[in-house]
Amino acid sequence: MTDGLHMSRRIRRTPYTSKVEQVGVRGFSVVNHMLLPKAFQTSVEEDYWHLRQHVQLWDVSCQRQVQIEGPDAAELVQWMTPRDISQAFVGDCLYIPIIDADAGLINDPVMLKFADDKFWLSIADSDVLLYAMGLALGRGMDVQICEPDVSPLGIQGPKSEALLASLFGEQIRDIGFFKFGWIEFQGTRQLIARSGFSRQGGFEIYLEGGHLGADLWDLIWDAGQAFNITPGCPNLIERIEGGLFSYGNEMTRQNNPLEIGLGKFCSLDGSVDYIGRKALEKIANAGVTRSIRGIIFDGDPCPTCSMPWPVMVGQQQVGQITSGIWSPRLKANAGQALIDREFWHIGQVVTVVTSDGQHRQGKISQMPMA
Repeated sequence: MTDGLHMSRRIRRTPYTSKVEQVGVRGFSVVNHMLLPKAFQTSVEEDYWHLRQHVQLWDVSCQRQVQIEGPDAAELVQWMTPRDISQAFVGDCLYIPIIDADAGLINDPVMLKFADDKFWLSIADSDVLLYAMGLALGRGMDVQICEPDVSPLGIQGPKSEALLASLFGEQIRDIGFFKFGWIEFQGTRQLIARSGFSRQGGFEIYLEGGHLGADLWDLIWDAGQAFNITPGCPNLIERIEGGLFSYGNEMTRQNNPLEIGLGKFCSLDGSVDYIGRKALEKIANAGVTRSIRGIIFDGDPCPTCSMPWPVMVGQQQVGQITSGIWSPRLKANAGQALIDREFWHIGQVVTVVTSDGQHRQGKISQMPMA
């Protein structure tokens, strides 16, 4: 690979990898020890405009599922997250921060509730399976924890609903945002959720049975030709503009949910017990010292943000950009950044020092970016 990624059996292929290779994937990343396609179109800008207008097929099998089942399943999931899950209904998808004893973010998965005693956690890039197993063992909980043979396939973009309704029936249109339902595929019952890592609308099919992967891809790909379908992947421009955060970029264990803007997903009144509760309540009482913000800044299209870029006010560093890229819609560079409290108000003038040595003028912006 031109990007230096050397394939081995330690990097897991997905049920769709052969298909994305056939349609011209130009690079991969690795998430949860599994391949994630990262580029197809001639440019990220071309991919961005297509995603906003049409429909794309994404191999997001790297969103591994941690299945937690048994009499103590709900108790274990609640112990892992500050979000109160007691009001979740069967068929709900809940975004939940998972934290450690110091309130550091372990992961930010989507929780899918199948029953009071069965859940999936659709995880970002960290080993939640091992974390859950350790907590369950230490607390002597009656649960079974595994990674089932489930490989999500994303159908993203404004034409996704029409495409899937043409294949699986009009009931697709009745699935609410962050809810899941079921479809029939080759004699199997498969979960489909209105969710995905874009703001353009879409669905994810949580395919059970990797042997069905190529057939599912072909079914959607063939039907999608009438909707101008292309292969795709999470688009960095669209993600930054939309205010979607990436674990490992915007947040790690060095961050707590409150400074990443996830306070609305945290119970802080003592009514819910979870690991790290006292630490998180202490942070809330003191107030966070930095918070995630958008930044729009000038200059030529910025280089790849593979390391954080300093954000300056005068001679003082007041934060750092965690992700940045040129936005063809805004006709400016756009970024997400952790900014110190005294400087995080919308409109604050800042200077961004990019890795090419340029000092670029910018302003703190709202997210999502208009």
